[in-house]
Amino acid sequence: MPRSAKPLLRKLALSVVLALTAASAHAANVLVVLSDADHLDLQDGKAFPTGFYLNELMQPVKLLRDAGHTITFATPTGQAPTVDQTSVNPMYFNNDATDLAAHQALLDSLALTSKENSPVLSLSRIEQIGYDRYDAVYVPGGHAPMQDLLKSPALGRLLSAFHNRGKPTALVCHGPIALLSTLPDASGFVAAMESRGQAARVPQWIYSGYQVTVISNQEEEQAKPQLGGGQMKFYPQTALQQAGVQYRSNTAPWAANVVVDRELITGQNPASAVGVANALLSRLK
Repeated sequence: MPRSAKPLLRKLALSVVLALTAASAHAANVLVVLSDADHLDLQDGKAFPTGFYLNELMQPVKLLRDAGHTITFATPTGQAPTVDQTSVNPMYFNNDATDLAAHQALLDSLALTSKENSPVLSLSRIEQIGYDRYDAVYVPGGHAPMQDLLKSPALGRLLSAFHNRGKPTALVCHGPIALLSTLPDASGFVAAMESRGQAARVPQWIYSGYQVTVISNQEEEQAKPQLGGGQMKFYPQTALQQAGVQYRSNTAPWAANVVVDRELITGQNPASAVGVANALLSRLK
């Protein structure tokens, strides 16, 4: 090899190492928290089979993976989550059946919903590992978070830790209801909402005054037929407003709407999932 070529090769090798180092420096570990409920209890003893919405989970997951980030999945008890079958529909993927199939295939490859092979961890295990291991948290929707995440003490501790550290916290559609888990008495607040439709505001709540969006009361009313004649015990918009957030809605039902306030990134509905993911990605650069 000519002597003149050696310095050039060394420079090229150094460039590759620096590029790889820079890429790894930008890689983050994103914690995705899902409900492990497969139904939502409604009024009058009825129940609605549900879970997570396919696009609200997999569109952000795919974008995060494509950007080189690592993803860890967790549910309150470590049980495999359930996909809401009504969300396995091209309408949530710009009416593109091929795009739906690609995201479904990615979900299948992760074995996330497998009762035997799901990689999900419990929130207690996440706490043992240490919250500092994770750079951001993402909570997708579907009705399931209304069953358990809104009053999970373990999730409340996790979100409070992320809030205290200013770490990106992204939630979409029904996902933002999980913010209630950080209330001093989340279970009592939820019980009051279920029985009376209102609850006392807690002035010292960590998210008081934050600008937040969540699926609107108007959208809930329009989507009511999918409950099969049932009625939700309360709507997340009302609950979050009662708790003390400043609610920000879209201008037309079902239009995408993403609201960013400090560490919080919230999306209003299924159409907002990609926007929430992009906002999260911008925080992880």
